[in-house]
Amino acid sequence: MRVEIDRFDSEEDAKQTEGVFTIFDVCDEVCFRCYTLELPWLDNAKRVSCIPKGEYKVTKRWSTKYKNHFHVLDVPNRSYILIHNGNYNWHTKGCILVGKTLTDINNDGLKDVTSSKSTLKKIYSILPDTFYLTIK
Repeated sequence: MRVEIDRFDSEEDAKQTEGVFTIFDVCDEVCFRCYTLELPWLDNAKRVSCIPKGEYKVTKRWSTKYKNHFHVLDVPNRSYILIHNGNYNWHTKGCILVGKTLTDINNDGLKDVTSSKSTLKKIYSILPDTFYLTIK
């Protein structure tokens, strides 16, 4: 099983980073695809930037706030980077949000992710307890 986020190219003054989250099966066929929303690239600054591109070990995690979600491990100079539910870029705080579609829910001119809770639930049911995520 292979998991990757393919980020869209964003403008230099972007307010967020959008991408596609894809899970490939053992035959390298797409078995699930959804969208991601992250903060813009601001040199990996805590709570205001997306994380660097690269490969990361990810584990399943549970908390009172997010219930079932994922923990992205060993991010340089960062801690508690999660893949969790949320709709708007201010929900990320440096984490990765997942959703069914990208659309401007609140009419602020920025794309938001939709159906985030159900999308996260589906991803959680597919992925093993530990896996590797490649961010491109």
